Amino acid sequence: MSKAIPIFKTDEEAEKFIDTADLSEYDLSDFKPTRFEFEAKDTQINMRLPESLLRAVRATAKERGIPYQRFIRQTLEQAVARSSPKARRAT
Repeated sequence: MSKAIPIFKTDEEAEKFIDTADLSEYDLSDFKPTRFEFEAKDTQINMRLPESLLRAVRATAKERGIPYQRFIRQTLEQAVARSSPKARRAT
């Protein structure tokens, strides 16, 4: 039987655990991939959307367990990544 991951009070406790634990002994089945955002968000935009689209965006973000503005940002990032190399260099 797999062990449960302990709850940590500090980042230091979590780091020490990761450094010393054999993670193959623990149940990691509930873990979900996480994307970290390191780049500063220093520019703001304002856009008008149909209410129905905003509701759909919020619902989709909620299903994914992320804030709706992060979902919008990720969607924009993915669209740019799929675009031409020239457009990616401009960002």
